[in-house]
Amino acid sequence: MGSSPEAKGAPAFSEALDLKTRLSYGVGELAGALPTSANAFLLLFFLTNVAGLAPSLAGAVILVSKVWDAFSDPLIGWLSDRTRSPLGRRYPWMLAGAIPLGLLTAFQWLLPPTDQQWLLFAFYTTAGVLAFTAFTAVQLPFSALAAELTQGYDARISLISFKSGFSICGSIFTLLIARLIFAQITDPGAQYIVLGGINGSLVVLAIGICVLGTLPRYRLVRSSHPEIGVATSNSLLKQIRAAMQSRAFLWVIGLYLCSWTGVQVTAVVLPYFVVDWMGLSEQHFFQMALVVQGTAVCTMYGWNVMARHTGKRSIYFMGIPVTLVGLAGLFFIQPGQVGWMYALGCMAGVGVSTVYLVPWSMLPDVVDLDELTTGKRREGIFYGFVVFLQKIGIALAVFITGRVLDWAGFMPSVAGAAAPVQPDSALWAIRLIMGPLPVVTLLLGLLFAYWYPISREVHAEILMKLKARHGADV
Repeated sequence: MGSSPEAKGAPAFSEALDLKTRLSYGVGELAGALPTSANAFLLLFFLTNVAGLAPSLAGAVILVSKVWDAFSDPLIGWLSDRTRSPLGRRYPWMLAGAIPLGLLTAFQWLLPPTDQQWLLFAFYTTAGVLAFTAFTAVQLPFSALAAELTQGYDARISLISFKSGFSICGSIFTLLIARLIFAQITDPGAQYIVLGGINGSLVVLAIGICVLGTLPRYRLVRSSHPEIGVATSNSLLKQIRAAMQSRAFLWVIGLYLCSWTGVQVTAVVLPYFVVDWMGLSEQHFFQMALVVQGTAVCTMYGWNVMARHTGKRSIYFMGIPVTLVGLAGLFFIQPGQVGWMYALGCMAGVGVSTVYLVPWSMLPDVVDLDELTTGKRREGIFYGFVVFLQKIGIALAVFITGRVLDWAGFMPSVAGAAAPVQPDSALWAIRLIMGPLPVVTLLLGLLFAYWYPISREVHAEILMKLKARHGADV
C-alpha cells in the first residue's frame, strides 16, 4: 500500500474534531429530532383527539409503522455497509432520502375526508410506513457516520454531545413552534399540517448542511484510516449473528432499549397527564415539555465535561437517579400542584440528557472492538440493530399505552367537540404510565450500564492494537 500522509510531509492527522464538523453533524440530527419529537409528543394525541381514532387503533397505527420501521433498520444498515461510491457508504443514502423525508414529514398529519375508523387506520398506517422508511434511509446512515468521523474517546463524547444537544433543541423548537401555531390557528387540522410543513422543510435543509459540513472531515479520515471506507460483503444474517456475539454490544442494546423506551413513554403520555389529570390547558403541556427538554439541554455541557474526567458510564449513574426521583414525584402530585409539576419536570430533565448522550457515545467504541475482533468495520449493522430494538420497544410501549387507556375507559374527543370528562380509571392509568412504568425501565438501564465493559482505558488499548495492526498492513 502507499505511504502514509505523514511520510509525504502532510500535517499529522488528529482525532480531535474542529467546531465546523461538530456543528454540522449536530445540525444533521435535526432531520431526525424534528419529526421524532412531533411524533413522540403529539402523534397519539393527534390520532385520538383530532383525527378521532379510538386509542386501540391509534396505538396500532404507531405499532405497525414502527415495527415496519424497526425491521427496515438492519436491512438499510447492512445495505449502507455494502455501498460503494465516491461519497463513501453513508452520504448517498442521506442525500437520496432527504426530499422524501421532508415531504412525508408533512403528509402524515393530513386529515382524510372520512370518519370511518378502519379507513382512518389504513390511511395513517400507510403514511406512517412511508414516513418511517424515509426516516430510516436518512437517519441510520447519519448515525453510523459518527464512528467514521473520529476514533478518539473524548472526541466522540464531544461529537455526540453536539448531536444530543441538537436533538433536544429540535424537540424544544418543535414544542415552541407548535405552541405558536396552535395559538395563531384555531382549526386543529390546519395546526398540525402547518407544523408538519415547517418541520419537513427544515429536515431537507438540515441534511444538506450536515453533508456539506462533514464531508471534508470524512475525506480526511479516510486518507488516514482507509479501512473506514471499505464496504463489507457478508450476508445480512451472518452480520447480525456476528454482531450478537459481542458482549459489549448486548449491554449497549439493553441500555439503549430501556433508557429510550422510558423517556418516550413519558413523552407520549405527557399531554394526557397535563390536560386530563392536572386539569390544565395544552399550553401548560407545551411549557412542561419545554421545562424537561430545556433542563436537559442546559445540563448537556456539564455532562460532557464530567465524562472527560470520569467516563461515559459514570455520568449515566449520576444523572438517571435524579430523573427517577422526578418521575416518581409526578406520580404522587395532585391537580393544583402546578409548581411542583414544573419542579419535578426539571429534575426529570437532568438525567434525560444522559439518555441522549451515553448510549450513542458508547456504540462507536463497540464498533472499534468489533473491528479488532473480526477485522471488519460494520457500523451500519450495529447501528441498524440497536435502532431496530429501540423502535420495537417504543412501538410496543406506545401500543400498550393505547391499549391500557382503552381498557381503562379513556374517552377520545373529536376536533370541534367539547372535551369529555375522563373516568377515574383512565386517570389512574395515565398516572401509572407517567411514573412507575418509566421508573422500572430506567432501573433496568442502570443494570445494563453497570455491565458495560469498555472503559476509557480499555478503549485506548483497543485503538493501540488497531493502530499496530493497520501499521503492519501498510
